[in-house]
Amino acid sequence: MNAILDFGLWVLDWPKHRRTVQKPLLLLLATTILAGSHAAAAQQAAKVPRIGVLLSGSPSSVASTDDAFRQGLGELGYTEGKNIVMEYRFAEGKRDRLLKLAVELVRQQVDILVVAGVSATQAARQATTTIPIVVGYAGDLVGTGLVASLAKPGGNITGSTEISPDVSGKRLELLREAVSKATSVAVVWYPRKGGSDEEEVKQTEAAARQLGVKVQLIEVRDPKAFQGAYDVMTKQHANAVILIRGSLTEFYRTPLVGLALKHRLPSICEPAQWARDGCLMSYRPDYAHLWQRAATYVDNILKGARPDDLPVEQPTKFERVIALKTAKALGLTIPQPVLVRADQVLE
Repeated sequence: MNAILDFGLWVLDWPKHRRTVQKPLLLLLATTILAGSHAAAAQQAAKVPRIGVLLSGSPSSVASTDDAFRQGLGELGYTEGKNIVMEYRFAEGKRDRLLKLAVELVRQQVDILVVAGVSATQAARQATTTIPIVVGYAGDLVGTGLVASLAKPGGNITGSTEISPDVSGKRLELLREAVSKATSVAVVWYPRKGGSDEEEVKQTEAAARQLGVKVQLIEVRDPKAFQGAYDVMTKQHANAVILIRGSLTEFYRTPLVGLALKHRLPSICEPAQWARDGCLMSYRPDYAHLWQRAATYVDNILKGARPDDLPVEQPTKFERVIALKTAKALGLTIPQPVLVRADQVLE
């Protein structure tokens, strides 16, 4: 563009140059400048946005939500390899890897970072304060200081929180309806600052007081502690268990759920996938819907919206799943009213 302007000024001063420049040379000069300008414009127009996706788990553990994200992008007109490029990084359940992976994505010069969970969001913000960060879902974004408020997040972070009032209380209520003997319930959780786990524990304790249920809080910080956690539950006569989803428990859900079956403890979890892996029930926000919303955030930002002008959303859709195969293995009969209200019953 500057070359064109310079050439225009040169032409305006043509009387000064006409004696020294022949017409063929002038035409060649004009053609060269215009061609270069068009080539630069075409190159700029052909720039394909790069989206970096940073996740705490493994590819298999997030397959369903990733499919929802891709579907959301597709519905908005984005096709990977055509008009958008995706760069993935997986921490494989190791939170200490997240910052390094986030820095890798920043060095790849991605246009937007998409993350899930508080730990991944914190790592992304440490890596950049300028590249927009879209949160597919996470815990307490306000309490951790990642956003100023839900309505006006500020900074370069926006997206969705997985925290919704009373969701954990509802989970305990559903467990009690399905398993009448669940009067002493163990809560297995991975304590982490700023995670949704702590809020879920508080909500569960509050609901337990109203329902007259005894709650045992069992912290797990390492997979080697899982067996000991179930030994404690047995000694304290727990007759059901709530498995709270966190970066550690998500990655090691298979042994956690397997131990619940081994100890013949009816369990309720958050993700639907856990019910497919052997949990008796699951109740959670609809993460597929949240990830589709993440695609909308990406679209808005690519079209010029600023992250600090896009409010953080809370979940509005929830799903409950019951695994009859697990119920049969535990010798349980799920009451018909509970089955009728389920969004999905796994035979």
